[in-house]
Amino acid sequence: MEDSIEIVAKANNGLDAYRIATEKSPDVVLMDISMPMLNGVEAAAMLHRNCPGIRILMLSMHDNKEYIKKAMDVGASGYILKEVSLDEMVEAIHSVNRGASYFCHTSSNTLFSNPNSLCFETPHSDISRRERAVLYLVAEGMSSKRIADELEISARTIDAHRRNIKQKLGLKTTAEMITYALNNNITYSRENIEGI
Repeated sequence: MEDSIEIVAKANNGLDAYRIATEKSPDVVLMDISMPMLNGVEAAAMLHRNCPGIRILMLSMHDNKEYIKKAMDVGASGYILKEVSLDEMVEAIHSVNRGASYFCHTSSNTLFSNPNSLCFETPHSDISRRERAVLYLVAEGMSSKRIADELEISARTIDAHRRNIKQKLGLKTTAEMITYALNNNITYSRENIEGI
């Protein structure tokens, strides 16, 4: 029913999802985590490895940090719960298609629910406090423009920070940046970056 989205195929299990996606080469695969024959994480891993141009958005009923981390580890660009509204699902598909990451509000809260991990106080490699803020906001699924608005600097500067972060931490993709932020409990507070 959404004019901007064309459904090119559907699959009933993970193996068919992988096979059909490799044949049809869609822009985005909306992948259920719980499927017979091959679960969504396994199918996403195979798809990311063999068809890296296809963006993967995980759909799940599991609001669980481990599930979300596993999905990101295998190359998924986003994670939404089945309870989200249709409007949010459409927004998530468009965001992932544009190259951004997307987490629904609930899964985002689950990922960043450790208030005691103030990683601004502990250096990660040689990235600056500003770069840690950018890294956190990338992991939150924000585009460079939204991060620029949040930090009140230009989008071009944000892109430069993203390149520097990847170089300093030996990362290549946005998914790797997100995984790094999650595994190291990167947090963000406006007070920690004011004036830098």
